[in-house]
Amino acid sequence: MSGHTDIRATGWVARLPAGWRPYALLARFDRPIGAWLLVLPGFWAIAAAAPGWADGAGLVLLFLIGAFAMRAAGCVVNDLWDRDLDRQVERTRGRPLASGAIRPRQALGFLGLLCAIGAAVLVQLPWAAILVGLASLVPIALYPLAKRVTDWPQAVLGFVFSWAAPTGWAAATGGLDPAAFALWLAGFFWILGYDTIYAHQDREDDAMVGIRSTARKFGARSALFVGGCYAATLGLLGVAGALAGASAWFFVALLVPGWMLARQVRALDIHDPALCLTLFKSNREAGLAIALAFLIGRL
Repeated sequence: MSGHTDIRATGWVARLPAGWRPYALLARFDRPIGAWLLVLPGFWAIAAAAPGWADGAGLVLLFLIGAFAMRAAGCVVNDLWDRDLDRQVERTRGRPLASGAIRPRQALGFLGLLCAIGAAVLVQLPWAAILVGLASLVPIALYPLAKRVTDWPQAVLGFVFSWAAPTGWAAATGGLDPAAFALWLAGFFWILGYDTIYAHQDREDDAMVGIRSTARKFGARSALFVGGCYAATLGLLGVAGALAGASAWFFVALLVPGWMLARQVRALDIHDPALCLTLFKSNREAGLAIALAFLIGRL
């Protein structure tokens, strides 16, 4: 795993003013996959429950802006907690806080700006969605501690990252019902699976510094574990579709993301960090295919 890093100050980031680049890297604006994965359960809910195309498009735009802001805020919080540990891990030692390119006080100011953007998006939503969204703040702040105290930090991330599903449902309908909770659980198992794949990039370094994860817990049995998570995801998506009154076409369309998730499990090689990252990133397409299945199910 020597030389494997998640810092790539190239492309459009390299064209930013020098003083801006560390903030773009801290926020992971150069790697938007995290924002996509955060917002996709919200897209599922909007696709399943929005009262009309215009309402749905407006919510998609708001959720996309909010996801980029809040994913960036989550990265700042994570890196503030982990800056000492990040210096000991090959993949993360070049991060702006770990390397000293940004000081903690500067990061806190940037965090305030990002939270203000997220709040500006949140207040555009119905009250039910605002309350659901606000309830996510505490677990988001506490997530970085999980890797220090449990083998299941990926489950904590699943709990937090799937929050867009009930928030999206509340934004689309003004309330929550059983279909929203089925979507939340589906998102939970999806995230538990793909973040286990992601964690294999750091498995060896994590063992040396005492960081815990499902990747370390399951090791060579990870493909079986991830496969079980993805099977639960698909089953719960089916339940959510049935509760939402989706047509039979939804279940036909769900075969496409099912195939995409199964392909990840078949291809997984826990000793190849670059492949693990590629498989992790492919969940954007799988998540979009799920949203499309919900749209098809409304035909």
